[in-house]
Amino acid sequence: MGRQLLIRLVQSIISLFGMSLLIFVLVRISGDPVDLMRTSTTTEADLANIRAVWGLDKSYPEQYWIFLTGIFKGDLGTSLIQRRPVTTMIGEALPNSLSLAAVGFVIGIGGALILGVLAATNRDSWLDNGVKFLAVLGQALPGFWLGIVAIYIFSVYWHLLPTAGVGDASHYVLPGLTLAFFLMPGMMRLVRSSMLDVLGSEYVKLARIKGLPERTVIWKHALRNALIAPLTAAGAIFASLITGAVVLETVFAWPGVGRLMVTAVSGRDFPVVQGITMMVAVVVLAINLLVDITYAYVDPRIRL
Repeated sequence: MGRQLLIRLVQSIISLFGMSLLIFVLVRISGDPVDLMRTSTTTEADLANIRAVWGLDKSYPEQYWIFLTGIFKGDLGTSLIQRRPVTTMIGEALPNSLSLAAVGFVIGIGGALILGVLAATNRDSWLDNGVKFLAVLGQALPGFWLGIVAIYIFSVYWHLLPTAGVGDASHYVLPGLTLAFFLMPGMMRLVRSSMLDVLGSEYVKLARIKGLPERTVIWKHALRNALIAPLTAAGAIFASLITGAVVLETVFAWPGVGRLMVTAVSGRDFPVVQGITMMVAVVVLAINLLVDITYAYVDPRIRL
């Protein structure tokens, strides 16, 4: 197991190098950010001075080397628009995205696990049909529409919850529940299908023959062996929630990484785009590595 983890770690480092090069190339292809600073009174000398100040007059290999060495030093550059360090901007936005993602993830994944198991153990019952209907409904409804409707009902009409921004616990209710409802359907269907496969296995039949309580058979033996596929999906979902909730962060005016990325892309603020994308790449690779470690805990056969 230790050898496999070492191999995965080396693969992650190589992937980071590849991601850094890909990000650097794609951002440069998108256009020259200096063009956005051009006004009716700007001269070519002014534009050349701007390029020199921001290091855009150097060759691409030199710019990439500066970007790569800055990553190892913890320096992701300075925003072209806000004139602030990118690490500072990400550091201000990331806790908001992480807190919202954590709330939505815990509620959504927890609810999906419970409903998926109950649906599988009560196959073709009203509960199973209700879970399948909820899954279809959740996948059909756009997240932004659900957020707008939630704001209208609970904030505008009933005046129960705040509409936007970060504050106390009440500010997390609407965006957190909307995010949870957005990620629940796919996970519910995955847990249900995995549980149905496991419930027909020989070791579950053997556990029942031994006289173990049904609760122990379902929640300890069956669910533990059915968690491999949901674990993989859960890791990818949590990583994507950090920046993937762009629409919800916009609807609820949530000052997270998603909104910061949208602003940077629209303004061709490539140091911010590069910094956020590299941060997401590190988070995704770290979560995937953590999921691999969790596999060994959930299924001891993988340790061998």
